[in-house]
Amino acid sequence: MPDVIFAGPAGRLEGRYSHAKVAGAPLAIVLHPAPKHGGDMNNAMTRLLYQAFMVRGFSVLRFNFRGVGRSEGEFCGEEGEIADAASALDWMQDINRAAPCTWVAGYSFGALVGMQLLMRRPEVAGFVSVAPPANLHDFTFLAPCPTPGLILQGGQDTIVHEPAVAELARFIHAQKGIEVDYRVISQANHFFHNCGEEVMRHVHDHLNAAGAGRRVPLQAQQQRLAGAA
Repeated sequence: MPDVIFAGPAGRLEGRYSHAKVAGAPLAIVLHPAPKHGGDMNNAMTRLLYQAFMVRGFSVLRFNFRGVGRSEGEFCGEEGEIADAASALDWMQDINRAAPCTWVAGYSFGALVGMQLLMRRPEVAGFVSVAPPANLHDFTFLAPCPTPGLILQGGQDTIVHEPAVAELARFIHAQKGIEVDYRVISQANHFFHNCGEEVMRHVHDHLNAAGAGRRVPLQAQQQRLAGAA
């Protein structure tokens, strides 16, 4: 899982990349929360999502948005970071030309950027959005949302409010042909403290149902958390 540097629209971007062991594997990109809340590619939730896709046999990338860590440029709050994510996806696709599909995963601010990205990239087959900040940002750009996915929310989140996320899920679900798998971890706060195993169980359960990558038995996935990169 080497450190990588690739070109972004505002300068070089720093990432961590795991290349699948088999040719023609699907791709996944994982997007971190806002740096003003301590977010970077090594955030605990970002690492969990990265690990989830890695053990399923995806080629997977997490990276620092502009102005975070060793990534060049200056963090700007949405549009620039959407451009960063698009550049990261371009970089992955350039070295994985036989990839059949792409998944986008993000946490908090990263979930917002991920949902913006899937509206721009028709090759995205599914999404995992953890605590999308529906009470802080306008998500009506998802009209219509082009692909189904998972929304995972903490029931004790005082930063991203669960009723607003539930309404977002209903808004997407009301669109013809789009299924949203909305799940709430009732005891979880915004940071999902002490809920990592439950997060992974929900993510793998959804990805198993979607047929995304290698199937992971739910009783076995807990043993793999210790090896998260």
